[in-house]
Amino acid sequence: MASTSTTVSRRALLLAATGATATAATGTAAAQEGTPTEGGSPTGTATGTDDGTATGGGNETGADAGSPGGEGGGGPPDFGGFLDPVGNFDGNVADARGQDTVTVAVGAQGNGGAFAFDPPAVHVDNGATVEFEWTGEGGGHNVVQDGGDTLDSGEPVANAGVNYEHTFDTDGIYNYICEPHESLGMKGSVVVGTDYPTESGGGGADVPQVPNSAKTLGIATTVVMLATLGLTYVFLRYGGDYEMPEGE
Repeated sequence: MASTSTTVSRRALLLAATGATATAATGTAAAQEGTPTEGGSPTGTATGTDDGTATGGGNETGADAGSPGGEGGGGPPDFGGFLDPVGNFDGNVADARGQDTVTVAVGAQGNGGAFAFDPPAVHVDNGATVEFEWTGEGGGHNVVQDGGDTLDSGEPVANAGVNYEHTFDTDGIYNYICEPHESLGMKGSVVVGTDYPTESGGGGADVPQVPNSAKTLGIATTVVMLATLGLTYVFLRYGGDYEMPEGE
């Protein structure tokens, strides 16, 4: 019986394999883009409040202390340990956003007597006014910013009433003390607006996240490159055409 043969080009084999690999990678990335994320659908509108987001008069205690409506910092305010020795601070930040005027008591019970600010930490909107109201207890108190000059009520006074107020027009965290009773832990902090240091690092806007589809595409691209390099090596090492017998 007569035999026949078919000429196979290694170059054609290389191109065909590369094209098939690229097509598979593209298909994988496209499929990934349409895959729902864990615990939910790929699209939709979130409702309600995130865990830990304080609402009207509550406390910010969770992983996201953003302001109502989805705006805010990227996590709980980072006080840098400033409030750690404060006896009446339990980690919660009083949420007073949405209020034009907020009151902080001076000489409230805490730190072994009337030596506390209440609340010790409060979050207000940019443009809000904080009124510091003396209780008349614990002797003379004052309000002085720690490491800054934005807050300064002057010399300590003991008279009850609103003896000092300040309107905040710049986002950030304002730590302050009572000079006569700082050693007792009489400290406080005002968190203003949405751009402030957070425990998750940075401040203000959330850290951008790389989409899963982009990660998948990167992996697929790497696979294509490795496959192409491998086939190129084979072509260069054993280059040329060869004949494959079809049969007798």
